[in-house]
Amino acid sequence: MARGSSGRGGGAEEALLAPATAAKTWYGRCLSYRGDELGGFRSCLRWMCMDQSDRCHGLMSWSLFFVLSLAVPIVSHFVLSYNPHRRPYDLAVQLSLTAASALSFLCLSAVTRRYGLHRFLFLDKLRDETEHVRLGYTAHLDRSFRLLSYFVLPLFAAEMAYKIWWYCAGAGRIPFLGNPVASDVVACVLELASWIYRTATFILLCVLFRLICQLQILRLQDFAAVFQEESEVGLVLAEHLRIRRQLRVISHRFRAFILSCLVLVTASQFAALLLTTRSHSDVNLFNTGELALCSIVLVTGLFICLRSAAKITHKAQALTSHAAKWHVCATIDSFDADPETPGEVTLNPNCVFAVNGGEDESDEDVSAEDELEDMKILPPHAHTISFQKRQALVTYLENNKAGITIFGFTLDRAWLYTIFMLETTLFLWLLGKTTGIS
Repeated sequence: MARGSSGRGGGAEEALLAPATAAKTWYGRCLSYRGDELGGFRSCLRWMCMDQSDRCHGLMSWSLFFVLSLAVPIVSHFVLSYNPHRRPYDLAVQLSLTAASALSFLCLSAVTRRYGLHRFLFLDKLRDETEHVRLGYTAHLDRSFRLLSYFVLPLFAAEMAYKIWWYCAGAGRIPFLGNPVASDVVACVLELASWIYRTATFILLCVLFRLICQLQILRLQDFAAVFQEESEVGLVLAEHLRIRRQLRVISHRFRAFILSCLVLVTASQFAALLLTTRSHSDVNLFNTGELALCSIVLVTGLFICLRSAAKITHKAQALTSHAAKWHVCATIDSFDADPETPGEVTLNPNCVFAVNGGEDESDEDVSAEDELEDMKILPPHAHTISFQKRQALVTYLENNKAGITIFGFTLDRAWLYTIFMLETTLFLWLLGKTTGIS
């Protein structure tokens, strides 16, 4: 399978699109340094106090985690509030958000300490990819923190409005600064800082998982192009084995996080539902608004991971139908050219089969989700490959389907639909109990 040549760019793209000789120097390391292609990415991590590239930043990151994820919620719930009936669901909210942020923080700390950001984000593998993959992954890398802000900031705005309303409505608090107004302002700021830190920490790892899945999707799209070229079966097989190997690595690194996230979100939803359906529970927007926001955060992070895993599994398995279509086109063309001697045939490379599917369909009508399994007939560029080799390749792809797995279970669309139905049912039931929306 031929590889594309590198291009030229500025900043992060210049490093990612360096020539092959320089690429080994850029991508062969596990750690990143100041001024390299991860400069902007690491700056965003540093602003979030999630950068653990050295001992100083690591100490700062862990200190902030203990303060905002543990100390502030504990003090807020057990020390400052002396009127518990005004916050009957606060314990469930604090435990859920703290557990989610701790899970994400510990997983991210473990993988970055063990592999470094370059290996964790698979930047060390980009030297072997085409220009299309490198450009696409660079764009997704640059947009990763923008995507994080799209998820976090609207929820933070809703949380801030709720907190201001809650404090203005006369929340019962111990005036630890002597002045009740000043005490409320400080307490509100600390609670908001703790909330956005825990939410951003949890969503961050979900977005990074989505980013890594986008790299594999780009590689699968690039891999599908070999069926429109004259490629050797051995090279196609080697490339597919390389993709499967990287998918196994991704599955191994994230399986504990995804499974723990699924258990945590489901347990949190059930606990919240049990609390709000008690006979003596006081359910209204003033008391349960924060519980609804917590559920939105957890369900959003979970579905970011599940959708990314299901999408990459779907595209990886779509290669089988793509290869079968390629095999059929080449076989039909060889028999049409010479039915007596279907082996060695010289074909017109511009030949394309036409299909009448019963209705006209423009390119815009085909979703980007199904671009690896479109209904267009492929040009038969397989006249140099024997029927037996093509059949062997198709059989191999049918029996070796790639995808994201969790301890042997493939995360495909069937699993996504099942989990989506369960979590959405719990979420809508809880939303109906807390805000009246169902």
